Amino acid sequence: MKFARTVYTIAAAYGFMVLFPLYFLIDRMGELAPPAVTHPEAYYGFVGVALLWQLAFLMIATDPIRYRPLMPITILEKLVYIIPVVILYWLGRVGAAVLLPSLADPILGGLFLAAYHRTPANG
Repeated sequence: MKFARTVYTIAAAYGFMVLFPLYFLIDRMGELAPPAVTHPEAYYGFVGVALLWQLAFLMIATDPIRYRPLMPITILEKLVYIIPVVILYWLGRVGAAVLLPSLADPILGGLFLAAYHRTPANG
């Protein structure tokens, strides 16, 4: 249970650190991964939803046994971004500037999987 608390707390802290600044970097994102963002509502919506997931990670960290049923969803949450990014990279539609930062997601997904298996189903 301590492992799950640690993993989900670190994941949330990391997520807040990398996601919150994106609210102020919309123009920079267009420079790093052209073209410029043409639908800011989608960009800010993505950032907002991703930030809300960090709150879910913190909630799981408070009581991993109680919130264990949410853990498989958090594993999937990590896959729904990295899988399309890898496919788009292979197709030449995104560059390394998009791929490299997304590689943290499968690492966290693996840690979430380990936390799920190490957390007892009931207290």
